[in-house]
Amino acid sequence: MIEVDRLSKVFGSQRAVENLSFSIPGGQIVGFLGPNGAGKTTTLKMLTGMLRPTAGTAKICGFDVGEQPIEVKRRVGFVPESGAVFESLSGLEYLEMVAALYGIAQDAALPRIREFIAFFDLSFETLTDKLLGAYSKGMRRKVVITAALLHNPPVVFFDEPLDGLDANAAVGFKALIQTLAREGKAIVYSSHVLDVVERMCDRIIIIDKGKLLLDGRPDALLAAHGAPTLEKLFTSLTGGSGLERRAEDFAKTFLP
Repeated sequence: MIEVDRLSKVFGSQRAVENLSFSIPGGQIVGFLGPNGAGKTTTLKMLTGMLRPTAGTAKICGFDVGEQPIEVKRRVGFVPESGAVFESLSGLEYLEMVAALYGIAQDAALPRIREFIAFFDLSFETLTDKLLGAYSKGMRRKVVITAALLHNPPVVFFDEPLDGLDANAAVGFKALIQTLAREGKAIVYSSHVLDVVERMCDRIIIIDKGKLLLDGRPDALLAAHGAPTLEKLFTSLTGGSGLERRAEDFAKTFLP
């Protein structure tokens, strides 16, 4: 489903992504991890056809992200961290616009939209009576997830998808993406909530400074590095070791 070969992206003198290579088959949930500035968002934007690579290649369902970005966009769903929407539209207007962009007929789009909002416990009145600018962060996130999945894409990219969701919605969402993977979709899940990633993902890819650090099953990676948790492994690999002691020492500077 996803093939990445020596993918690179340069902004001026900054190498945001450098010689990144991996492949992801259908039916797999892959945790895509890295510290701030590691190149995760740049990579996701290249894989969704939003940025053209400087060098290397990436293919989604056989289509080149640089040469065939429209074909790529037809086959991916993307939930960005920003959760950006058109605030002057109602939720229904926004979702109907997304459906039209993907060529979904209106008589087919509305039943799909109703199914999603029922799943996320959003009322149809909320979707029609309020502009997106008046939605809470969690409500916007539900609309953005719906928009990403509305056209039933074979490849889905999630960037911090749980941000803003309440506990019940988060549980339902995690069950949803596990079901999507069982149906054969390739799921890329980028998040800083490492305990969730460790429990949910079949595989972990960690990058730092635009380069691949690790790629493998969570249990195998933890065993190979003698780490008790993914969080401990991540911090040791990305320069975060000793953070707890540093935090304790820093907090003491505020004490009388």
